[in-house]
Amino acid sequence: MSADIIKESEFRQWLIDLKGRIRQSQLRAAVKVNSELLQLYWDLGQDIVVRQIDAVWGSGFYSRLSKELKREFPDTQGFSVTSLI
Repeated sequence: MSADIIKESEFRQWLIDLKGRIRQSQLRAAVKVNSELLQLYWDLGQDIVVRQIDAVWGSGFYSRLSKELKREFPDTQGFSVTSLI
């Protein structure tokens, strides 16, 4: 009977450790995703600045860009005209 108790306590400890590893992995994944998104938005901002310089005033550059990005990525937020400016 004592062997069952040891196995049960070992299982509980292993399970605690496993849950901790899963949580740490999920956190590392979230940090990587956020880092990649931050880099994407930084690059997007730089691209917009460069392209906006060549755009004719009143051409609807931001409106068109917003519309196209929303159409292609309907589940992604942050592509409103206000957000892009």
